[in-house]
Amino acid sequence: MKKLFITLLLVVSSMTIQAQEKLTWHTNIDEAIAVSKTENKPLFLFFTGSDWCGWCIRLQNEVFKTPEFIAWAKENVVLVELDFPRRTPQSDALKIQNSQLQQFFAIRGYPSVRIAKAGAPVDGKTSFELLGETGYVAGGPTVWLDGANKMVAKFVPYTAEEQKTAKKATKKKKSTKKKA
Repeated sequence: MKKLFITLLLVVSSMTIQAQEKLTWHTNIDEAIAVSKTENKPLFLFFTGSDWCGWCIRLQNEVFKTPEFIAWAKENVVLVELDFPRRTPQSDALKIQNSQLQQFFAIRGYPSVRIAKAGAPVDGKTSFELLGETGYVAGGPTVWLDGANKMVAKFVPYTAEEQKTAKKATKKKKSTKKKA
């Protein structure tokens, strides 16, 4: 009976630890850019078909849901999920945003990951500096993260002025939301 209780306790505590290890995946690119500049980290853009793409689901299970990736992501990038589902409803604004980014980054298949730095707006549109691209890579989190680290190493930190502007924009959006 003691062994059963101890085993049950270990299972429950490991589930609790995994539940605490959640990542924040942004879906709004403007909010993600503000966080990227504030935290001085590149954007990790994950183009996926979450409810139909088998390789996307496999990448998530084999890499993105592992403790190694979770720790790496929290330290190194701002996560953005750009989803193209077939059955899950999305707002028109989200569909338009994701489609525009898909075209900009010339996404031809799923899963696709782009690591990028947001640049200054050009003609009212955000520009991006591509640091690297990848998709599904066999070999688990160690192999996948080795490639991702090479891309993140190309990231040149934002200037103090860019960070300051992003912080002001974030504060302004928060105060606008409170008024609404």
